[in-house]
Amino acid sequence: MKNVVLIGMPSAGKSTIGVILAKVLGYQFLDSDLLIQEQESELLKDIIDKRGIDGFLAIENQINSKIDTVNTVIATGGSVIYGKEAMEHLRDIGIVVYIKLSLNTITDRLGNIKQRGVVLRKGQDLKMLYEERCPLYEKYAHVTVNGEQLNTEELMEKIAEEIRSFIKKPL
Repeated sequence: MKNVVLIGMPSAGKSTIGVILAKVLGYQFLDSDLLIQEQESELLKDIIDKRGIDGFLAIENQINSKIDTVNTVIATGGSVIYGKEAMEHLRDIGIVVYIKLSLNTITDRLGNIKQRGVVLRKGQDLKMLYEERCPLYEKYAHVTVNGEQLNTEELMEKIAEEIRSFIKKPL
């Protein structure tokens, strides 16, 4: 198996699940938001403040489109789906898994949206962002896993099960 790429809204559990899933699969773990911070030597929110949303999205697209790894669980930032090149690359190097949660669950989990470095355009609220992004997550995902009402362990097991089923499907 190649890589497993986790996509979804901020606070969907991509990083948390990704670490555990990597241990279960015997894979490495890579958080692409941390990779961006490392390469740019700045926090995500500071990159957005200094370069604007479009500048951040360009950096995110460029860095994600150059990830070169195998046998790795990759947790992406919620806005990765705006980068066509990045998403095409991630689909080529791995199985893209969309962790789907309701807007209510995302709202309950998110907390301070500004501190998280969430890409929100002027005048856009979380509901608008959710409605804009969900179709893109679905478009790029090889597998969609509904994470509602599941704890971390249950969600990780469901993702592992879906990945195994996906691999067995004839192309």
